[in-house]
Amino acid sequence: MKTRVTERLGIAWPIIQGGMMWVGVAELAAAVSNAGGLGIITALTQPTPDDLRREIERTRALTDKPFGVNLTLLPSVKPPPYAEYVAAIVESGIRVVETAGRSPREYIDTFKAHGIAVLHKCTSVRHALSAERDGVDIVSIDGLECAGHPGEDDVGGLVLIPAAARALKIPIVASGGIADGRGMAAALALGAEGVNMGTRFCVTREAAIHDDIKQALVKANERDTALIFRSLRNTARVFRNAIADEVRSIEQRPGGCEFEDIRPLVLGTRGREALRSGEVDGGVITAGQCIGLIDDVPTCAELIERMVAECRERLSVASLQAA
Repeated sequence: MKTRVTERLGIAWPIIQGGMMWVGVAELAAAVSNAGGLGIITALTQPTPDDLRREIERTRALTDKPFGVNLTLLPSVKPPPYAEYVAAIVESGIRVVETAGRSPREYIDTFKAHGIAVLHKCTSVRHALSAERDGVDIVSIDGLECAGHPGEDDVGGLVLIPAAARALKIPIVASGGIADGRGMAAALALGAEGVNMGTRFCVTREAAIHDDIKQALVKANERDTALIFRSLRNTARVFRNAIADEVRSIEQRPGGCEFEDIRPLVLGTRGREALRSGEVDGGVITAGQCIGLIDDVPTCAELIERMVAECRERLSVASLQAA
């Protein structure tokens, strides 16, 4: 199953595990890479650049296959020491970086000088074109269905994926709403050359998430997510729990709300503790609409093997029907 994505990243299957805060750690990344996909560890999950160096070494102890590092670049009053994280990535010999948030243009020359492929996440064609001009190698295009931040344009993958594939010369990876081989086949048919999954990999045995959270996602359907931060124009899709409902209620008050009104509810530390403790209503839990397609907790190897077989079957059936 060769595409420009598999060839550039050195992987067997065009399946990438998205970088996820608190979840993208060595055990999950190594499991995905060992199964032929591309595992991703999340830089900012690590408190310091030196901690990231140690996490990279932990991952190398668990796999001899390619894996990458996610670096999310966000505007902040007190930003992390991004340049130091970049240095840790480069000095550790990483060959793939997934960037998200603002453009990674200020670091692209550094990455390219060290032979590092840059995969940048975008939620619109215009931003994808900008990333292509900046020199990224691959664009991961996120539809409205995705977990986390889908942007403010509200365009689903069925339109966004082929629109991006038509507009860009570099390869694209489809992200958002994909949880099985049917979605993978659809993404490839729409012009993507790979898929990126976050929520689906959260519900695997290797994900460092309490089983009560995984089971809540298994039991959920496609209507059990919520869009929060809409009034702040920083939309995020999350699992619909008591915290999400309370945030939405505050946002809908007459006159709207300020971020400070909801800050205590959405603290990242609360979300991290919920994932660890299994308290479903303990904090914000990021999840995409594809939870409606998830009904088990496989190993990463079982999931990827099943997806590839199902994808091939669907593409074969579509080819026969077309003939």
